[in-house]
Amino acid sequence: MSWQEFLDEHEVGDLIEGVVTQEVPFGSFVESEGCTGLAYQQSWPVGTRVSVRILAIDPEKQRFSLAPA
Repeated sequence: MSWQEFLDEHEVGDLIEGVVTQEVPFGSFVESEGCTGLAYQQSWPVGTRVSVRILAIDPEKQRFSLAPA
C-alpha cells in the first residue's frame, strides 16, 4: 500500500495491526500495510505482531505516531 492509500484509509484514532521492524532507545518502529510508524516509549522485540492506535499523522513527513491499543 502506498503512503497516499494509507492516508485515504486511516485516520487518527484508528486501530491497526503491524509488525515491529526495529527497536530503538526511544521506541519501536511498527510496519503496517507497507507504511512504518513509531510507537514512542514502547519496547517490543523485532518481529512481534502488535495492535496499535494511530495518535498522529504527519502527511508532509510521511510518518505517523502510535500507541499500544
